[in-house]
Amino acid sequence: MAPHPQRLTVTRRAWALARPITTAYGVETTVDVVVAEISDGDSRGRAEGVPMRRFGESIDSVFAAVNAMKGAVVAGLNRDTLQHALPPGAARNALDCALWDIDAKRAYQSVSDLAGFGAMTPVETGFTLARDTPENMAALAAANRVRPLFKLELGDNDDMERVRAVRSAVPASRLIVDANESWTEVRLNELMPTLVDCRVELIEQPLPADADDALARMQHPIPFCADESCRTLADLDRLDGKYEAITIKLDKAGGLTEALALVAEAKRRGLRIMVGGMIGTSLGVAPALVLAQQADIVVLDGPLLLASDRVPGLRYDGSTIHPPDARFWG
Repeated sequence: MAPHPQRLTVTRRAWALARPITTAYGVETTVDVVVAEISDGDSRGRAEGVPMRRFGESIDSVFAAVNAMKGAVVAGLNRDTLQHALPPGAARNALDCALWDIDAKRAYQSVSDLAGFGAMTPVETGFTLARDTPENMAALAAANRVRPLFKLELGDNDDMERVRAVRSAVPASRLIVDANESWTEVRLNELMPTLVDCRVELIEQPLPADADDALARMQHPIPFCADESCRTLADLDRLDGKYEAITIKLDKAGGLTEALALVAEAKRRGLRIMVGGMIGTSLGVAPALVLAQQADIVVLDGPLLLASDRVPGLRYDGSTIHPPDARFWG
């Protein structure tokens, strides 16, 4: 009997945040996601994409881009042909990870097996402190003081006070900071003594991506990590001499296929790997756990920042994330 043709269903949903979050775009109370579901009558694969406004995406544009691929999916779209059919971004991520999911189910294997990694193990995630007043960030850190790693979102004149307040609240935890492209070279040099004194381990994207050449001439006792400066494999050459680490996000890279290639080449070049993600549900985090097996630092706490998650979703024990049940994803 000939196999059933595969078909694509696309849905979108807004998920409420547990508490409002201040970003470069204002105060956010919800996060919008797009879900791509591919089925062939026997197997089903699904995955989630979260628009990245930094790269010009919106919920409408991502939904439209995924929806426009329905004909290609019926015609036999696969992970290889997808890489040329869509550019990097949340739409390609949703489709790519859905294809990985259905391919694994068709093969009666896990995605991790298909990727050549064997069985996944639990990973430890950092906990994100969204940009807020120093007092509020310190209070949230103190309420989560048992967590081993905090990532501080920074980006204005109170950054020095934020780092000091959080360090005082959680003296035993590890700290990394994300400047979100907000600093200048002068500001970074001003902040560096405080960051060193507060034992910050990593500085993510301190300068704008189009102005980061300055990093090559800076003395920096703390490693720099490229986020917006490193989207895909093609960006690695321009990072030489400026960064010691990169952040890989599935929505940024455009799916697990590109992200796996990026991990392999970054490791070959001696770069450290941080796996992060957008705020979203467990369905967005599950594919990233495949990457997390290869990472030095993991910050995949998105579902913890929501008022509610998918049921069933991933199991978080404190800061430990357990691999997904194959029926959920992978």
